Amino acid sequence: MSRADAAKIEVVPRIADIPAGAWDACANPDPATFNPFIAHAFLHALEDAGTVGGRTGWAPRHLALRLADGEIAGCAPCYLKAHSQGEYVFDHSWAEAFMRAGGRYYPKLQIAVPFTPVPGRRLLVGSGPASETHERMLAAGAAEIAERNGISGLHVTFLSEGEWRRLGACGFLQRTDQQFHWSNAGYATFDDYLASLASRKRKAMRKEREQAVAAGLDIVWLRGREITEGDWDAFFAFYTETGSRKWGRPYLNRKFFSLLGAGGVGEHCLLMLAKRAGRPIAGALHLIGGDCLFGRYWGAVEHHPFLHFELCYYQAIDYAIQHRMARVEAGAQGEHKLARGYLPTKTYSAHHIVDPALRRAIGDYLARERKYVDAATEELAEYAPFRKAPPHQV
Repeated sequence: MSRADAAKIEVVPRIADIPAGAWDACANPDPATFNPFIAHAFLHALEDAGTVGGRTGWAPRHLALRLADGEIAGCAPCYLKAHSQGEYVFDHSWAEAFMRAGGRYYPKLQIAVPFTPVPGRRLLVGSGPASETHERMLAAGAAEIAERNGISGLHVTFLSEGEWRRLGACGFLQRTDQQFHWSNAGYATFDDYLASLASRKRKAMRKEREQAVAAGLDIVWLRGREITEGDWDAFFAFYTETGSRKWGRPYLNRKFFSLLGAGGVGEHCLLMLAKRAGRPIAGALHLIGGDCLFGRYWGAVEHHPFLHFELCYYQAIDYAIQHRMARVEAGAQGEHKLARGYLPTKTYSAHHIVDPALRRAIGDYLARERKYVDAATEELAEYAPFRKAPPHQV
């Protein structure tokens, strides 16, 4: 009997019950491609802060693939969901149609990072020769858990393109969407980047940057241990002020940010604060990956024209250029990012729907939706702000 034949899938209700070293060996085996959002410390902070678990509708059901010798060869951040909030891959219409037909859509299984539309691996396995076998075992095991427990389906969201293709070959329904990402074409300075833009766009960008700080604002970058509890207090006030206006109730609480800063991904936190007369009045939180800067949260208690663009987009580009990072991912939605040099980039999700009729209906819908996303991505790319022959290319 091979080690794979003797492997089993365990369902673990607390990530603390999976050793951090074993999880991270599967999640981030290569520092060059480190993704902070799938790190044990990030997911642990969500649970310890109470933002998932309890009555939140996100019940942790993490998966661990354990071999006969006890080694954990794979894992996945998995949740039993009582709703479709905080996912950024929208299936509300699927739920409504199924419930109108007499079905029970909730609960569902979700392999995802809660409240975090950041693409990356979701079926976390090492890089050895058995990695794809272990990946298939995790996917098949999760689908079987859904089927055996009367759960409507399994949804794997914001997974990598490779995982998406392999799960599609295993029969999962395939969905696409788009975000806007900035790519570093080897720029030496921000002015070097500006030189790659069409003249009109370059002038507009310079004007926006000037107006953003016209009231005498200073912008500071704080990383890791440079971020104090006072800074987190200020940022949380910005986050709740803006989040309450946009979403009604922000997903994260104050405790989460302290745990994030003090935990194993604390050194990957980059907080950009705008200050007026020495007092913070706005901020943007980014997380640093291997070669990527991930934009996450923003907020302000004073309105200043274009300050959102400055903190979330232009400062992120400037940081990425100075630190020779390959790209900036600025989160979900926002076609306004296109004019700032963030180009449409596909995102992926895969779905195992248990009910055959619902599966057929969703499959038909997704076939049409994928064509629409392809056409929209191609069309939007035509509106990129770059000159026809950019001076920097890779």
